[in-house]
Amino acid sequence: MTLDEYISAHSTPENEVLASITRDTHIHVLNAHMLSGHVQGRALSMFSNMIRPHKILELGTFTGYSALCLAEGLTEDGQLITIDHNDELEDTIRRNFARSPLGKKITLLIGDAKEILNPQLSPFNFQLSTLNFQFDLVFIDADKREYCEYLELVYPLIPVGGYIIADNTLWDGHIIDSAYDRDKQTLGLRKFNDLLAADERFEQVILPLRDGLTIIRKIKD
Repeated sequence: MTLDEYISAHSTPENEVLASITRDTHIHVLNAHMLSGHVQGRALSMFSNMIRPHKILELGTFTGYSALCLAEGLTEDGQLITIDHNDELEDTIRRNFARSPLGKKITLLIGDAKEILNPQLSPFNFQLSTLNFQFDLVFIDADKREYCEYLELVYPLIPVGGYIIADNTLWDGHIIDSAYDRDKQTLGLRKFNDLLAADERFEQVILPLRDGLTIIRKIKD
């Protein structure tokens, strides 16, 4: 038994809906490794249950697994908004959300997160920045090259004391591997990690969970 297998065996199992999404994603969807998966999904659920957010924002939906995990911690009248640019996965995502009673708490937006979060560019009738949306928790798991831009866009949408979780911040170890010095996604994540380390608006810790999970708390307006 590997250490990863041991950790999985001693963590709360994923429910039947999440297990079926895991199976279907690996069978039918390219790049299935992008799925959060069992242990990370339980960690996201645990963090969300600790915070008990009223509103969650997710950047990067993939097939909906992480959104359903995060939604487990929402307040009774809570809402999760998730944004993904891949319209080819829209039917799959909506079908997966419909499998769970938590799906009714989730709103899916298909489009470029940078445009949707920018009130001057947003193609949607409601504009998150101008409607005083405040998110207690934000999960960033979209284009790694744009993490720094996402951080600046969500900053005004989070109150002091609110949380951001950023995925893939160790990038399979590439973050410290000179062989990836010209890889744009690796460079984007390095820039993000360095920015956070020097930014007094936040406090943060990188957890070596799966591909690296950074837990960030906003401490200054």
